[in-house]
Amino acid sequence: MRLPRLRKTLAASLLVMTAGLLTACSGPQIEDYADSGPELRIDDYFVGHTRGWGMVQDYSGKVTRRFVVDVVGSKDGDKLILDEDFVYADGDTQNRRWTFTPTGDRQWTGTAADVTGLATATSSGNAFRMNYVLQVPIDGSTWEFSMDDWMYLQPGERIINRTSMRKLGIEAASITLAFQRCPCEPATLTNPLSR
Repeated sequence: MRLPRLRKTLAASLLVMTAGLLTACSGPQIEDYADSGPELRIDDYFVGHTRGWGMVQDYSGKVTRRFVVDVVGSKDGDKLILDEDFVYADGDTQNRRWTFTPTGDRQWTGTAADVTGLATATSSGNAFRMNYVLQVPIDGSTWEFSMDDWMYLQPGERIINRTSMRKLGIEAASITLAFQRCPCEPATLTNPLSR
């Protein structure tokens, strides 16, 4: 009597676990936001000066770094150039220059010096999604992380940005940012997080 009951319990557990895995793998798609507004067009929003305040959290959710990034965007023909200057709470700085090329309606490819291959990006409604492989120096070596980057335009021209950093399919860290268009005060290194 107990064996059939145990088999039913195991079978039910397996079905629940499989359904959970399929749901976790599916995740949101960029098309899900087609009817949401306000519309986010990176080639409009990021032209000029934008500032972002962000943090990096490890796999446990602990905040490991805080930073401010100033982004200056410009057009070169149909290309969008983004110059990013990061200042971290510990005083470290970092620069990245993105070049985005349109490949279709609301679609781009992007390149940067610390990105392996091409980034692919698409916008729909108020959302923007970009996937790329980022080279990160760690303890004298360079590690590559798969980045799943989502931006959501909010009323008042602010963007909320969340990026998942994955290694071997497992989330190793996440980045959260809030962007605001400037005018802003000039950047300083003495108290970067007060900007």
